Amino acid sequence: MSAPNLTNKEVPVMSAMKALVGKRLRKISPFMEEEVEILKLSVSEVMGIQKSAKDIGEDETANFRLLQDVIKVGCPDAADLTPEDFDQFPLDELSKLSNAIMQFSGVAGDPNAKSSQATNS
Repeated sequence: MSAPNLTNKEVPVMSAMKALVGKRLRKISPFMEEEVEILKLSVSEVMGIQKSAKDIGEDETANFRLLQDVIKVGCPDAADLTPEDFDQFPLDELSKLSNAIMQFSGVAGDPNAKSSQATNS
């Protein structure tokens, strides 16, 4: 295998797939009677979450931290929330948002898959 011939000042063209690396898909999701933007998680983000979940077991505090981590990674508006901020939200609302992020990322089945519309950035 030889190096590409660049004598004519040709610039290697990036493949269409390679150009998509790092692109984030986004959609709007309901949260506390408002709307927030959520992101489709990358494979590495999902793998990290799954590894953390596997290590947790039945520890309720660790489960809540994992829920916070999913939301912080998958909801840009939540990135700067503190643990104390999370304590002020209803648990079921946080659970619904976390589930929406995981479903959008393909980790859990989405019963509304036909109506889900992703936008890109």
